Amino acid sequence: MIKTHVLSNGIRLITDTNSLCESISFGVWVGVGARFETPEINGISHVLEHMAFKGTTTRSAFDISREIEDVGGIMNAYTGRDVTAYYVKVLKGDVRLGMDIIADILQHSVMNKDELAREQGVIIQEINMSNDTPDELVFDHYNAVAYPDQALGRTILGTPETVRAVTSETLLGYMKRQYLAGRMVISVSGDFDADEMADRCEQMFGQMAGGVIEKPAAAMYRGGASYVKKANEQVNLVVGFEGCGYTHPDYYAAAVLASLFGGGMSSRLFQEIREKRGLVYSIYAFNAPEADTGTFGIYAGTGEQEVAELMPVLCDEILALPDMLKEGEIQRAKQQLKARLLMREENWNTHAEGNAMDMLIRGRVVPKEEVIARIEALDAAALQAAARRIVSGVPTVAVLGPIDRVMPYEQITDRLKHA
Repeated sequence: MIKTHVLSNGIRLITDTNSLCESISFGVWVGVGARFETPEINGISHVLEHMAFKGTTTRSAFDISREIEDVGGIMNAYTGRDVTAYYVKVLKGDVRLGMDIIADILQHSVMNKDELAREQGVIIQEINMSNDTPDELVFDHYNAVAYPDQALGRTILGTPETVRAVTSETLLGYMKRQYLAGRMVISVSGDFDADEMADRCEQMFGQMAGGVIEKPAAAMYRGGASYVKKANEQVNLVVGFEGCGYTHPDYYAAAVLASLFGGGMSSRLFQEIREKRGLVYSIYAFNAPEADTGTFGIYAGTGEQEVAELMPVLCDEILALPDMLKEGEIQRAKQQLKARLLMREENWNTHAEGNAMDMLIRGRVVPKEEVIARIEALDAAALQAAARRIVSGVPTVAVLGPIDRVMPYEQITDRLKHA
């Protein structure tokens, strides 16, 4: 059973109880991430997420990890563009400990300078590893072109230069300015008493400060091209368009279209481009929503010779998407989305996360029945209209690898003009 409650300082609490669970997933989702950064502090949200576990006024970094592992618990965090999350999963008898640790790191982190210096080195290694992974790096180039000179176009990890420039004082100031009660959602799933949980959360988190909530600048999709030559064996490429955010009327239509177009081995792209023509090793379509924007696109990994044939075929498949929708593939795509949603219902970690993200983005927890009804209501006409709107926009093309045989951007745009 899902209940919502607001703490005295404005933190929203979601409790999702199930008496059959032996564990409890507890976390705090903060509605701030890389989207809120200026170029000078690009990556600070991610640095802060790392440093939150590196010591408080009462616990060392070792104490934090030892205490949670002593009870067999799991603790982790992640940074996105609009959110940073801190969560634990513990047996239900140990939930107070897990809550106390999360409360401690969010309210009493010290940002020790020696720990920061070590962690900066770790994060720079993470950046270098990402730069050595072309199927990840190409998406950095893609986002930079889709959203130029904006936080959405910069990487979540930052650059070695901006990461090195972060100081303990900068981190503490950023945390004080951005980690505000009105921006936080506590989400708990598992076997517990909801009223008792609300009382505990009030005791542990009710003193966190409020303040004026700053909103990031509105996203401005631009589109364009990035062709980067590298001596790789494979060409990694992304072709995309402006899609829609989580609250856009076409959000569910875009999700169905991505599944239909390139969401599995039976999808159009996989069958036509990999199975029939053998032009790629990997290909898929994606719907990548953010709070107020998003992109819809296709990733492909192919060979230096094959890319010359791939691009015209891929453009033709994009052109055909709005007008070649078949009832069988529409129903299959809908079923795929519904199955994924219902399968996630069996994982209580995803319950906590999904509930928190709903609250941050939509201001309420959306029942799964409502989501399924929205998916079911989509007919061919609605999907066709959404597809036509998406693929008639300005394309974004990012290519990384041996690019000599890749179709130029101008030819791609000319070929797609009839969408």
